[in-house]
Amino acid sequence: MGVKRIILKGMKSHSVLPTLLGMSLYVIYSIFPYSSSNVPTKSLLPTYDFIIVGGGSAGNVMANRLSEIEDWDVLLLEAGADGSAIYDVPTLAPTLQGSEIDWNYTTEPNENYCLAMENRRCHWPRGKVLGGCSGINYMLYIRGAKKDYDIWEQQGNPGWSYQDVLPYFLKSEDNRSPKYAKTPYHSTGGYLTVEEPRWRTPLAAAFIQAGQEMGYKNRDINGERHTGFMIPQGTIRDGSRCSTAKAFLRPAMSRKNLHVAMKAHVTKILIDPSTKRAYGVEFVRDGETVRVHANKEVIVSGGTINSPQLLMLSGIGPKEHLSKHGITVIQDLRVGHNLQDHISVGGLTFLVNEEIALVQSRLNNISNILEYVISGDGPLTTLGFNEVVGFINTKYANASDDFPDLQIHIWTTGDFTESSRKSFGLTREFYDAVLKDVHNKDGWSAYPTLLRPKSRGIIELRSNNPFDYPLIYPNYFKEPEDMAKLIEGVKFIVEMSQTASLRRFGSKLNPNPFPDCKHIPLYSEPYWECMIRSFPLTVAHPVGTCKMGPKSDPQAVVDPWLRVYGVTGLRVIDSSIMPNLISGNINAPTIMIAEKGSDMVKEKWLTKLDVYQ
Repeated sequence: MGVKRIILKGMKSHSVLPTLLGMSLYVIYSIFPYSSSNVPTKSLLPTYDFIIVGGGSAGNVMANRLSEIEDWDVLLLEAGADGSAIYDVPTLAPTLQGSEIDWNYTTEPNENYCLAMENRRCHWPRGKVLGGCSGINYMLYIRGAKKDYDIWEQQGNPGWSYQDVLPYFLKSEDNRSPKYAKTPYHSTGGYLTVEEPRWRTPLAAAFIQAGQEMGYKNRDINGERHTGFMIPQGTIRDGSRCSTAKAFLRPAMSRKNLHVAMKAHVTKILIDPSTKRAYGVEFVRDGETVRVHANKEVIVSGGTINSPQLLMLSGIGPKEHLSKHGITVIQDLRVGHNLQDHISVGGLTFLVNEEIALVQSRLNNISNILEYVISGDGPLTTLGFNEVVGFINTKYANASDDFPDLQIHIWTTGDFTESSRKSFGLTREFYDAVLKDVHNKDGWSAYPTLLRPKSRGIIELRSNNPFDYPLIYPNYFKEPEDMAKLIEGVKFIVEMSQTASLRRFGSKLNPNPFPDCKHIPLYSEPYWECMIRSFPLTVAHPVGTCKMGPKSDPQAVVDPWLRVYGVTGLRVIDSSIMPNLISGNINAPTIMIAEKGSDMVKEKWLTKLDVYQ
């Protein structure tokens, strides 16, 4: 999709940034469009050594690393199109979710959550563009806690401890902050640029100070300890988004052994039912059904929603569920189960008494646009308004473990626009009653986020039609402890708003009550629970639907070397293999998984030995 189309779409939907900004950037970036090597169908080879399904956060890493071997022919298939420089403006991140480069998934209706959303369906953004979710996310570079990975190993996954995975984080990273790059926890020279936004509001420093008043240090949360507050680093380069398409794929595009085919929707993995060997894929492109074979492996990197859907369509999944849809069962595995997601509290908005926040009326400024375009600086470089993150302990956590149970995302805007309403899927009635009054007013918002939910969901097929979206049941708050922790998070934010650092700006909670909660005593624990059920907000971190685990684990879909149980020549390498959610944003860990996975593939095929038996 070209720049002009997303600008026009944004104009029609009352984009966060008005017409002046959109048209100015369009004029500038139309001079410098992205150029990609999109191989036409007629030029594709009949057979490749490796076929990678999905050009997202993991797939682009795999394409780069496997095509480093000149003797291997590699095909990368992506259902979406290429990006555009307009998508790389960091502050535009909220407008990309819900746009044409988003799959625009929604969960199935439920009586226990997303009650303030249209048809009680939560919006689940997923990138449908080269770069995948790294092309539409908020760019935060966060790895999680050390203990997350040690638990993975303890669950029967050798080679996945923190000490094992740290080298793969370092392998990708090109950290441009001298104070971090020189520590043992960071590196330079990798494909993935990591740096701090070059501009911030005065509120950012106030949040760091407020965290200190609440007992939390300002520290590198990717370093020695994970608990604390930080001005986050992001996957940005010179003030612009650095997706895996920009970081990993574009440098490899000129390799003759790498073919990239966009707008290619993979509908089936080809598997020989007698030998249970994957030998290729089937995809639809420009109305034509195409089959391509793989000599060595098919690697599925479609993500937590698309990967299980493709496996099930191909005969790999729960036997009863596949039979229900008339799909021949090749391997009975618990595909689609173990679904986990980071859920946060929406609607915690505070007003301030100074003109210091990011609001639409002041972003629409030609000087801001020119500052961004000329120097990669200014308010357009913020990570989608997210200026501070914190990792805190509720009363349910053991503070001595350095294993915080809540993450706090803090936005230096309380400006909920019409575009925000559509992006979150809120009903008109809720928006008008609660958030319309704060449009164009200075303020801030905080999103307490549950890091390791106990509740588990499931993804199922809607039908055997590969173009029908799957059924998504996140089962938020099924376990009472999940709700209890989020209520503690709300109370923490309210208390933080009363620190000296934030009182000096007159921080005051938006006084408009949630409509469905008016009958409950205001700001009581039952009120907070009602509020959370009305407006829970996914942080878009679904994982776990192709769980990695030992053969003894009945929930496991792939082994610790990411090979699908019972099927040869097939791996899943993306966020869906995570056995448990990590304690932070999942993009950096997904890239790590692909770095480690590519080495596993290389070790098998370059040594000619299956060292993992």
